Amino acid sequence: MEEIKTKVEPIDRWVIEPIKDFINNSSTSGIILFSSAAIALFLANSPWSEEYHHFWQNSFSIGFGDHVLTKSLHHWINDGLMAIFFFVVGLELKREIIGGELSNPKNAVIPIVAAVGGMLFPALLYIVFNSSGPSLDGWGIPMATDIAFALGVVYLLGDRVPIQVKIFLTVLAIADDIGAVLIIAFFYTSNINTESLIVGGLFLTVLIAANKVGVRNTLFYGIVGILGLWLAFLMSGVHATIAAVLAAFTIPANPKITEKGFYLKLDYLLNEFKLSKPNKFTTVTKEQLYILEEIGDYSKKALTPLQRLEHQMHPIVAFIIMPIFALCNAGVTINSSAFSNGISMVTLGVFFGLIVGKLIGVVGITYLFHKMKWAVLPKAITLKYLIAIGFLASIGFTMSLFISELAFENNDYINEAKIGVLVASFLASILGYLMIRIASKEEVKPTNQ
Repeated sequence: MEEIKTKVEPIDRWVIEPIKDFINNSSTSGIILFSSAAIALFLANSPWSEEYHHFWQNSFSIGFGDHVLTKSLHHWINDGLMAIFFFVVGLELKREIIGGELSNPKNAVIPIVAAVGGMLFPALLYIVFNSSGPSLDGWGIPMATDIAFALGVVYLLGDRVPIQVKIFLTVLAIADDIGAVLIIAFFYTSNINTESLIVGGLFLTVLIAANKVGVRNTLFYGIVGILGLWLAFLMSGVHATIAAVLAAFTIPANPKITEKGFYLKLDYLLNEFKLSKPNKFTTVTKEQLYILEEIGDYSKKALTPLQRLEHQMHPIVAFIIMPIFALCNAGVTINSSAFSNGISMVTLGVFFGLIVGKLIGVVGITYLFHKMKWAVLPKAITLKYLIAIGFLASIGFTMSLFISELAFENNDYINEAKIGVLVASFLASILGYLMIRIASKEEVKPTNQ
């Protein structure tokens, strides 16, 4: 077969290809997220601390006439940018339910059970430290798992980690995301504005109807979903991120052309392109241009709008939205006065809820179901790997920081919760990484003897 040669320009070699490799590296998003948090912590505890905190309080408005929303930059990030994050989470959830790990209940049972245990025990442990008063509202903070961070740690070790471990952790984190969305929807909403909620329901109906009648234009879903559904939910009191998840579930998940139809048409078009008479220039002929446009059109029809959107938006979320969120929310000022009365119960509840509660919930419930033969644990997942998964599930970070903002109005409680999240997530990352290395080394020992 003749080797296909493509011209490599200097910009491809020195700029585009390195950037693509960097973005496609599975651990890159986690590294950038961690770096953003580290920068935020540095700025919040530096001589520029006051300027750092003041910057996020700058406010601006959107709207027209008498209908204007004015919020601080901090709130726009948490209510607006994070809605895009939850939209992509919704796309991932729908894809997993339709054709991913959650499509086969038999394979998904044990990681889902582990996720439930990993949400229940952290909440209970938090309540042990904060059984009454306003601090009790933070029980949902240690229930969340940061999927980007957790999987980033796993992928740092590459092929040494069994694929079953990666799948188990992925399904657990996805189920955890569903739990976090439900917790936000049912427990962390403000006073409900019925009129706005009804308007939101009407926009949701329009999106569902559009899906049913075959509308596949993602711009339509974006306009109705953002200007209609998201804005209505934002004004209703139900957190706007829920609107983003609901909007994602209305995105069509079926291709316009079957796989067989696609490759038959593509085979025909490629043959037509081969038979077309070329010119002597670098530009293509009108006939070739028409054929290439048809190939592009049919390639688009063969891909579902859901997967196309998820693929396009994932880098935006991973490399722009989440780092901005970390820069805005991870900056906790830690000084002597913060611990003048000892470590707060909120910090202890969040810390032990994540580190201990997650570990007990994930490992304990999984081991119980496996021993009682209620579900089957993959053979590749040894007890050490299971403990490693328990620690990685303890990385709350993005989701836990987000819920901290929803749970409390008192800034002291918010900062105390964030300290617990940051310390626990950092420690969990190290322990999970080390535990996976230990488990993977023991796994290869027999082959060396």
